Amino acid sequence: MPTYTVHAPPARQGDSAPERFVFLRDGFHFWAFIAPSLWLLVYRQWLALLIYIVLATIVIGGFVWLGIGAGALIAIGFCISLLIGFEAASIRRWTLRRRGWTTLGFVVGEDEDAAERRFFAQWAERAQAPTAELPTASMLPPRMAPNAGRPVIGLFPEPGGAR
Repeated sequence: MPTYTVHAPPARQGDSAPERFVFLRDGFHFWAFIAPSLWLLVYRQWLALLIYIVLATIVIGGFVWLGIGAGALIAIGFCISLLIGFEAASIRRWTLRRRGWTTLGFVVGEDEDAAERRFFAQWAERAQAPTAELPTASMLPPRMAPNAGRPVIGLFPEPGGAR
């Protein structure tokens, strides 16, 4: 099942942020692979587009200057497009972070609608739950509670034994 990262926009007055949350699917993005420049333009990734154009020009120009054949140049262009296809979600996350967006977490869902329903259901549960007090030693699970004379499980049979 696909994993989505959830991003919240910077706070503005008079704007309800939950309607503006963005869910970005991790994984391969086909259209970013087929037409990287167009995909970057559509999603308004200006700096990423500039970096892509400069780096692709330098790499391909360098190989042309070295006299590499046309088949190798096509393979290099294919690899660059493949990289953009795999890293498309990371590029969008990077751009959102630069613009002041906050990453709220991730959620798993069959599609974006299912991921949104699951995220907002969990968000509503957390908002309704009473705030828990800080855990004390008596509230910790036994493996985290202070040793009460029980044997230590692991490499050292005695607490404080030689290491």
